[in-house]
Amino acid sequence: MKPAPNYVPAHALLQGKSVLVTAAAGAGIGFAVAKRAAEEGCRALFISDVHERRLQEAVEAIQRDTGLQAVFGQLCDVSQETQVQALVDAANARMGGIDVLVNNAGLGTSKRIVDMPDDEWHKVLDVTLTGTFRMVRAALKVMQPRGQGVIVNNASVLGWRAQVEQAHYAAAKAGVMALTRCAAMEAAEFGVRINAVAPSIAIHAFLKKSASEELLNELSAKEAFGRGAEPWEVANVMVFLASDYSSYMTGEVVSVSSQHA
Repeated sequence: MKPAPNYVPAHALLQGKSVLVTAAAGAGIGFAVAKRAAEEGCRALFISDVHERRLQEAVEAIQRDTGLQAVFGQLCDVSQETQVQALVDAANARMGGIDVLVNNAGLGTSKRIVDMPDDEWHKVLDVTLTGTFRMVRAALKVMQPRGQGVIVNNASVLGWRAQVEQAHYAAAKAGVMALTRCAAMEAAEFGVRINAVAPSIAIHAFLKKSASEELLNELSAKEAFGRGAEPWEVANVMVFLASDYSSYMTGEVVSVSSQHA
């Protein structure tokens, strides 16, 4: 197994930009990309989550660790349209416009198709796919009149690849990929770019609680480096897509994976 590399120094990729990140509390990709955005020089950061205590802890941690004081948090369940609209309205007003939206909210469970009730299927799709749609729709309504903005969605390699007990999650993430491509075509004429990342496996505390150690070890062993990604390694690619360095990219889904072909 190859060890994880050293944390990459910041390069001011998001200097002066305002950034909104969903599902950013805790220790996963959302928190990693929020912290990275602050490190990369964003002027204001607005994060959301469904867990009030963890959300406040995330705001305080980012302020403490990065020195950025313009970090704001608001509860948001992306399965609720009223909360999505309230989040985008608050972020837009507080930060004087939203330059970057990172859609990280998603939900997964493990269940074979023959054992899966309708409500479990619908819940995973409602948060993971329809929640992303709701956020994209709300963000475009404020980005398009400004003639600028970037949206980065979090998909998954399961949108391309098959895995037992993941039909609902894989279908949702494949939908996020298709949504990304179609939304990008609609947004291009307004100067707004929309791309997505497709991670394979990123190891963090929440994942360790929701998946067995045996499964995580099995999935990590399939990676070319023999390990899962650090959340910040996925966050770095998101930041690249959010930055002006990817100015000609839209409608793309970038695999963040070291899996064998």
